Amino acid sequence: MEDRQDLTERTPTVVVDDAHVTYTVQGGRAPKAGAAAALRRLVSRRQSPTARQVHAVRGVSFAAYRGEAIGLIGSNGSGKSTLLKAVAGLLPVNRGHVYTQGRPALLGVNAALMNDLTGERNVILGGLAMGMSRAEITARYQEIVDFSGINEKDDAVSRPMRTYSSGMGARLRFSIAAARSHDVLLIDEALSTGDARFRARSQERIDELRAEAGTVFLVSHSNATITRTCDRALWLEAGTLRMDGPAAEVVGAYEEFTKKAAERGSRTAKTGS
Repeated sequence: MEDRQDLTERTPTVVVDDAHVTYTVQGGRAPKAGAAAALRRLVSRRQSPTARQVHAVRGVSFAAYRGEAIGLIGSNGSGKSTLLKAVAGLLPVNRGHVYTQGRPALLGVNAALMNDLTGERNVILGGLAMGMSRAEITARYQEIVDFSGINEKDDAVSRPMRTYSSGMGARLRFSIAAARSHDVLLIDEALSTGDARFRARSQERIDELRAEAGTVFLVSHSNATITRTCDRALWLEAGTLRMDGPAAEVVGAYEEFTKKAAERGSRTAKTGS
């Protein structure tokens, strides 16, 4: 993996300045992202008796630069996916600012795939949603399908997406999103699906996107994926940015933290038994 260049001489693609994201959870569920869901929340001012405020991102600041692949790590509920949605413009920041170059693409959201449509129709729909022209989609259609690997066992592309496994759907979303270059591509857990061949293809495509002067953000529960794919990592814990640095160093510190937390939990359980 290439050494990081002097970031002060590079062009930023994302600047997050003291960002805070707070949302209301109705009945224990996190809010859905997207324009329709946001409109429903604005129209309905009433809160259910079980509604509670969640301060998911707390004063996070960082800058991302062209050519970087940045991993986001942290415990469940630490704010990783919420931060991605804020960068993508799908969740508003309550305080602070998020500045982006171009239009960030959040994998699986921008593609806007529909379960009742066939894979073929979703390639077209998703490509249009990602900003591709019909001519570009036609030219890259077979490449997208082949990259996803969904047709290796049967003609899955002609079947409705509701018949796909979660892994097949995730692979198709990644294939559509990766078919064009992006200033900022945000990936949430998509690379944890598929076999070794698909993961290798995905890694190669991410390297190409970076070489094309894009920035890639990756959320993954696989620390090995983060260190293999990214040169930099952000560690979020309880909504705060705990560490920002080279991926191997940040992942190492996080693994030590989780190891000690597990040991404390084990000792507490033994004491209480």
